[in-house]
Amino acid sequence: MTRLLFAVSALAIAASPAFARDQIRIVGSSTVYPFTTAVAEAFGKATGMKTPVVESTGTGGGFKLFCEGVGENFPDFSNASRAIKKSEFETCAKNGVTDIVEIKVGFDGLTVASAASAPDVNFTKQQIFMALAKQVPDKDGKLVDNPYKMWNEIDPSLPAQKIEVLGPPPTSGTRDSFVELVMEKGAEAFDSLKAMKKEDAKAFEGVWKSIRTDGAYVEAGENDNLIVQKLEANPNAYGIFGFSFLEENEGKIKGAKIEGVAPSFETVSDASYKVARPLFIYAKKQHVGTVPGMAEFVAEYTSGKAMGDEGYLADKGLIPLPADQAGAAADVAKNMTTLTADKVM
Repeated sequence: MTRLLFAVSALAIAASPAFARDQIRIVGSSTVYPFTTAVAEAFGKATGMKTPVVESTGTGGGFKLFCEGVGENFPDFSNASRAIKKSEFETCAKNGVTDIVEIKVGFDGLTVASAASAPDVNFTKQQIFMALAKQVPDKDGKLVDNPYKMWNEIDPSLPAQKIEVLGPPPTSGTRDSFVELVMEKGAEAFDSLKAMKKEDAKAFEGVWKSIRTDGAYVEAGENDNLIVQKLEANPNAYGIFGFSFLEENEGKIKGAKIEGVAPSFETVSDASYKVARPLFIYAKKQHVGTVPGMAEFVAEYTSGKAMGDEGYLADKGLIPLPADQAGAAADVAKNMTTLTADKVM
């Protein structure tokens, strides 16, 4: 009898679905994390399904987990503060993750923030490049190791204080966006580097992507709350954040002006603040219909009540998409349209 029961149990196990997880799992960007968490909570209340588990791993870390494979041990969604890279898309494909849905959910501005008690400051992108690049041009245009220790050595109008910037690690989408939107543009302000870009684009890329490692730039991990605490303790330091996190911590930190424009909901929306980027979620279509609620979750995310102009995500600092882009995102979500290789940079 015992042997028979054992045989029946074994057959039952063999016949059971190999993918038994009944709760959505999401990884990725710390910037997108609060928006996705809000949607997860709204989804749980509206559907009665289990509220998705959302982990803040950084954009690069999220894609690494997302692309490892298909099945219950791998995430269903990845938040991202930049678009997926070609190398990541290829890794996904190599591991059998072949049906990826890319959904743009809104915009965010990048800010260079300080403690609320710190003096106001206005940076140019060129000045930020001069403060943080590993190598900078000297007066003859020759690249040298960054000699600047104080902000006012770069420009007398800047504070007479040590350069100390707390920022994200290389795995972060915020880091990727920062070097593209600020460091590259700052490098282009030098005639010698502009000429290098024309003559040797690869060498130019190496210059603007290389952050100094002598202590002026401090990799502070993916924990933005910890950076806020450090800025409050040291008003002479600056931190790199998404605008949404700046707004969430209003009263504790403030954003510097960049090229004369302060970061705000309005200036990011109207594109007068020039350091802004799109935000995304990525869905693993191969899990749809296997993990309960994935279609319902993306429908909630792309609904007007969530990411519309008056939606609850705007209240959390997400800059809404223009109407045409919002409609396109909703269509992608509804049809679960997969991303093709030719659309990946």
